[in-house]
Amino acid sequence: MLYVVGAVRGVTQLGNNVYVVRQRSSIIETFSVDTLSPLGEDIHVTGLRNPNDIVVCSDGELYVADFIYTMNYYCIWRVSPDGSKYIKWLPQSSSDRFLFSTLSVTSRGLLLTSPPLHCPPCLREYSTTDRQLLRHVMLPEYVNALLHGVETSRHTFVIGYLVTSDDEDDQYAVSELFSCHRINDIHRHFNYVAFSLNIYFFILKLS
Repeated sequence: MLYVVGAVRGVTQLGNNVYVVRQRSSIIETFSVDTLSPLGEDIHVTGLRNPNDIVVCSDGELYVADFIYTMNYYCIWRVSPDGSKYIKWLPQSSSDRFLFSTLSVTSRGLLLTSPPLHCPPCLREYSTTDRQLLRHVMLPEYVNALLHGVETSRHTFVIGYLVTSDDEDDQYAVSELFSCHRINDIHRHFNYVAFSLNIYFFILKLS
């Protein structure tokens, strides 16, 4: 059995290729989807510092989350599958201070999940066509540490998170933001999302 050794932070697939990013590496490694054999076509992204996730969006491009929490360094790279082109895709300006840790693909673009220690926890959805912010989802206070978010086929979101608790043991939950309504905020030029939470999978108590 062939496998990847090292601190892998993200894996995605496009066609017959598997793309892998490792902690503190500027290289996107490529493997065969059938055998996981290295293809020898690794992508070197100059400036990529500490990748934390990688996805392929509907536009056929790779998107890589790059951040160093202690240095307040966050950006997203857009990389062509053959590595011939890459750019710092977000943020668009230094005034945008939104922090994120993981990525997932939505029907209209890219979903960013704020880091577990970020307060308040939130999600942001961006269009991959023009980088416009589509939705900004603020989560309630009892979502103590947001871990990941994905879009459902109903265009709602499912999140995994640590629940605020007075107990000594951590409680983890998976919930659906099951009532999403886009509300146009003309003054800020983007859409907020109002929602209610339905904890419908599980709460796991770890000893």
